[in-house]
Amino acid sequence: QVQLVESGGGLVQPGGSLRLSCAASGVTSDYQAIGWFRQAPGKERESVSCITNPGSTTYYVDDVKGRFTISRDNSNDTVYLQMNNLKPEDTAVYYCATTKWPVCGAYTYTPELYDNWGQGTQVTVSS
Repeated sequence: QVQLVESGGGLVQPGGSLRLSCAASGVTSDYQAIGWFRQAPGKERESVSCITNPGSTTYYVDDVKGRFTISRDNSNDTVYLQMNNLKPEDTAVYYCATTKWPVCGAYTYTPELYDNWGQGTQVTVSS
């Protein structure tokens, strides 16, 4: 089973940047996609970005396109989310998660289809 640990969250002013990390351990070859999700207080968990495994095709929701970049370092099984030009509405707990199915796309990338989750890291965007 894949174990996931997120890090890199914190407090940043609007327009600032953060880089989140998701370190994976265990049987990392068994998942076909890994994604970032976020959940703000009182709101549903929502998709942010995902990347396939194997390969490195990516998908971003419209709200973060042009601002966020997902990437993977295969040498240490770590997935990153570079977040630039952060907005107050980006404030949330950010989670990474894996799935054994190919569900990284415009119509298939939803939290319900990911079944292995990390503990999350808090991102707060405020002036």
